[in-house]
Amino acid sequence: MLRGPGLPAYLALALLLIAGSPCARSQEVVHGADSLFVAPALKIAWAVQRGANEESTLVLLRIANSAGRYRQVSLDGVEPFSKKRKILVSVRPLPASIELTVPRSSFTEYPSCEIHLYREAAGQSPSLTVYYLGVPDTTPEFATAQDAQAYLAKMFEK
Repeated sequence: MLRGPGLPAYLALALLLIAGSPCARSQEVVHGADSLFVAPALKIAWAVQRGANEESTLVLLRIANSAGRYRQVSLDGVEPFSKKRKILVSVRPLPASIELTVPRSSFTEYPSCEIHLYREAAGQSPSLTVYYLGVPDTTPEFATAQDAQAYLAKMFEK
């Protein structure tokens, strides 16, 4: 056990090393809950575009990165009991606005969804994860792509 005058310096060095490590950087995890998520620099809206059958029905997620706070985005599906994961949308650049499209059938096996937002390059831990326990119940469904796009555009006008 360390004692004496060297102990405070040792503890300060240890804290400095821990605080500077990549693992010490905080990752914020937020429950999205509704089909419209609004944060100071981020907005996420969901819509469903119905197809002729379940396999052709799409879930649309529009993400606005208004302040340019995040550089990249990815989307994972998660099976909540086994925690098995599937990449639904691989890491890609996040401009001021992006739309992610996923077949709704993907949510059958992987009902939970995690939207990972990265301030740094991919390979780092996400700075923010917005998670959902499925497609939100409040998500509107539309028969045509035009109706779904009009709805998403309206949500981002506000």
